[in-house]
Amino acid sequence: MANKVNKSFLKDSHLIAELKLCSIRLIDNAKFPWIILIPKRKNITDISELSSKDQMLLMKEIVHCSKLMKKIFKTKKLNVEKIGNIVPQLHIHIIARSTKDSTWPLSVWVIKGKPYSKVLLTKTINKIKKYFKD
Repeated sequence: MANKVNKSFLKDSHLIAELKLCSIRLIDNAKFPWIILIPKRKNITDISELSSKDQMLLMKEIVHCSKLMKKIFKTKKLNVEKIGNIVPQLHIHIIARSTKDSTWPLSVWVIKGKPYSKVLLTKTINKIKKYFKD
C-alpha cells in the first residue's frame, strides 16, 4: 500500500484492521465516525475492475464493517460511498451519521474536517479495534 496514490490515505487516516480483501482505516476527522475500506489490489479504481470473487468479498466486508459501525457508534444511519474524485484508488467510505451531527442532512464534505486530539484518537482507535477482534 505504499504506492504514490495511497500516500494521502496514509497521511489522513489510521490503520484499524486488515480483512481478507481490505485494509480498514479511520479517517482523521473527529466530527464524524468514519472509516474507509481499501482493497489490497494494485491499480484498481472501480469496483467493476475487481474479479467477481473480489467483488463479492468487498460487498461482504462493506456489510460487515457497516454493521460494526452501527453497533460501535449507536447509529441507525450510515453513508456508504465510493467516490474517488480526488484519490482514484478504489476505496469505500463508511460514515456513521446522526441528525445531530454538524452537517446533517448534507454531506460530510461541506465543512472542513477537524483532526482528532491525541487522546480521543487513541480512544476511538481502541474502541473500533476491539470490535474487529471479536
